[in-house]
Amino acid sequence: MLRFRSLGSGSTGNATVVEAVSDGRTSRLLIDCGFALRHLDARLARAGLAAGDIDAIFVTHEHGDHIGCAHALSRRDRIPVWMSEGTWLATGGRDFEGRLKLARDGADIHVGDLVVQPFTVPHDAREPLQLRCTDGARSLGVLTDLGHATPHVLAQLTRLDALLLEFNHDSEMLAASAYPPFLKLRVGGNYGHLSNAAAAAIAHAVHHDGLRHVLAAHLSEQNNRPDIVRRMLADALGAHEDEMLAASAADGSPWLDL
Repeated sequence: MLRFRSLGSGSTGNATVVEAVSDGRTSRLLIDCGFALRHLDARLARAGLAAGDIDAIFVTHEHGDHIGCAHALSRRDRIPVWMSEGTWLATGGRDFEGRLKLARDGADIHVGDLVVQPFTVPHDAREPLQLRCTDGARSLGVLTDLGHATPHVLAQLTRLDALLLEFNHDSEMLAASAYPPFLKLRVGGNYGHLSNAAAAAIAHAVHHDGLRHVLAAHLSEQNNRPDIVRRMLADALGAHEDEMLAASAADGSPWLDL
């Protein structure tokens, strides 16, 4: 069985737990930990977990809302941390006391019964990676923090059972916002974040009958609204708006089983 849960998603912090259960064994991966350590502990507790239940951490890139307490968590609970070499260098090459593992595009990572398949994305970070996770029977895609979907990105999202997908901003809201011009250009650019329209196009492109869940994530609190996201996602999937899910910054999402 494969399941996942967002612990919180937005510009103030991001973290997702992926869990595989096979033959009585449970394997858990924490994707990003962009919160203060005490806040992450509280979010894990709400999911029925403790930090000691995590087998590995994967940091997608060096921005604070994703790397957060990775160093402190790894050190306190002796958890291995995966990230790209570029991400590690961008954080100053910090010492993880032998628990640092370097990830790269196309090189599978084994975390118990989970196989994690990193792939590169266009984002304004040193060497950002997003993920496809599988237990051999079901597959989850995790795709946030990119300005646009390249053919390489789309190729990693075929025949998924679930997808956590960034719906960062409504383009009109961003244009009318109080953000300074340079920030509007960064967020809306090819190496920034996905607009609702761009994310909906990705959802439509990868949709198939076996896609059970698409969880919208990384919504901007200033430049987006969950009702807009749910409507656009429903249109993209040919589904009903009430069936669509969006992770919140405060509460994340419920557990979603595949």
